[in-house]
Amino acid sequence: MTFFIAAMGVLGVASSGPLIAATLGATSVTALAIAFWRNAIAAAVMATPTLVRQPRQFGAITRYEFRWSLVAAVALALHFACFITSLQLTSVAAATALVCLQSAWIAVFQLFRGIRHRWQVLAGLGTAFGGVVAITGFDMGSSPEALLGDLLALAGGALAGLYTLAGGKARQSMSTGTYTTLCYGFCAVLVALMALLAGQPLAGFDAGGWLGIAAITVCAQLVGHTAFNHLLATMSPLLVSMIILLEIPGAALLAAVFLGETLPAGTYAGLGLILAGLAVVVLGQKPGRAGRRGMEERRDEPPSERLAELGTD
Repeated sequence: MTFFIAAMGVLGVASSGPLIAATLGATSVTALAIAFWRNAIAAAVMATPTLVRQPRQFGAITRYEFRWSLVAAVALALHFACFITSLQLTSVAAATALVCLQSAWIAVFQLFRGIRHRWQVLAGLGTAFGGVVAITGFDMGSSPEALLGDLLALAGGALAGLYTLAGGKARQSMSTGTYTTLCYGFCAVLVALMALLAGQPLAGFDAGGWLGIAAITVCAQLVGHTAFNHLLATMSPLLVSMIILLEIPGAALLAAVFLGETLPAGTYAGLGLILAGLAVVVLGQKPGRAGRRGMEERRDEPPSERLAELGTD
């Protein structure tokens, strides 16, 4: 069952980029409208079974859980704003690869906090960001819009790292239904405010636009994001991060097959460098003997504090 959930999660998140690009390109749907509806619908869907079976869970949310759920929601809202907008400016493959740098960003955040990493992590970071340079270099020669899209996707990756880190903390004591309802609900409210300020409509689309929103919500949000939120509590964060990396080749393949997207050879080389570098980063953060002893000595700390030390959620 765990393998099936992981496979569905990969397919769900890999379909996100191609579905969003197709919807934005063929309909009048706006970027923030996609972000709003996928979160609002997902929050309602995830809240229903919890309200029916265990309604008291919402009343039992602690300040710690509420705080980290809110942090996750803010990061998720900004992540969607950056990532979805980037898909209007650059290729699906490039945007997906750049936004998947969340594990590398977490390692960078830890470096600024004074946390020392093994040499494998540093080597992986160098490799991954070498891929970033390759992709942005080719897009710089392509068009200024493509380069801007790359930068937005890069920012989206950093925000995704904050989202998964905060979500990992909240999920240590919250059920999947309670956490996703709270996080997605907060995110929808924040995106609605952003849309109001940006003057982007959230309704009034044609049938094709609503169909696109429905497909994105079901595949990417309800299946993809929710599957990984579930796995955060049932699998090693290290393994979850490795599984998420499959989104990079998955999105590139789907974009090539269904959108006819072709890229320069150098861009594909950049995608490969990012994928290889991220794999090294994730594996390099696995604690050695000294790290395991340290974690054993700190077993009385909240699980989320130990989880954050791995830098993979």
